[in-house]
Amino acid sequence: MAYRLGWILGRAIVWFLAISVGLTVVYKWVPVPITITMIADPNGFTKDWEPLSRIDRNMVAAVIAGEDAKFCSHNGFDAEAIEQAMERNAKGGRLRGGSTISQQTAKNVFLWQGTGWTRYARKGLEVWFTFLIEHIWGKRRIMEVYLNVAETGIGTYGVEAGAQRYYNKGAARLSRVEAARIAAALPAPKRRAVTGATGFTRRHGNAIAARSSVVRNEALDACVYE
Repeated sequence: MAYRLGWILGRAIVWFLAISVGLTVVYKWVPVPITITMIADPNGFTKDWEPLSRIDRNMVAAVIAGEDAKFCSHNGFDAEAIEQAMERNAKGGRLRGGSTISQQTAKNVFLWQGTGWTRYARKGLEVWFTFLIEHIWGKRRIMEVYLNVAETGIGTYGVEAGAQRYYNKGAARLSRVEAARIAAALPAPKRRAVTGATGFTRRHGNAIAARSSVVRNEALDACVYE
């Protein structure tokens, strides 16, 4: 019995590795058609894939400024951010993560959002898929996929769909402030307004807009445009 269970487990692991690596290789070249998050969204979903060449550089600078300033210098994981998140969580209150753009992309493409114990079950797989996309896709492709699958509003996925929804124009023509406002809503797109934002969301958007200039001036987005 133990031998048979071991054989089944071994086969399952081999199949998982083969499928996960295979999908990652395919998505290096093929647009991600749909994600679990989109399927599970009770509001339905609107999306419109655009290559990175047709997304304004302001949008790239905004998500780096707002989500992951070390995107070009880490290997998929920001040890300092993870440590700070663990310290905050240890003090109680609402759990907060230290996820990089690479981790968020891995989660959005291959996994589920999850709460409670399912969130912790997902984290282990997230590490594996983050490792894969960092080594198979590279930074430019990670950014391209992230900007096309991230939820930018209720039932809205990707910055092209977001730009069309909020500004009636394509992501190729986003201004620095417009891009920053979309980036400010990314952590909670169902609750944070992009247009007509007030309070924290408005202040956060203004801060991202200011930091976007630093991203460009200090070439913190250089890995995306090499």
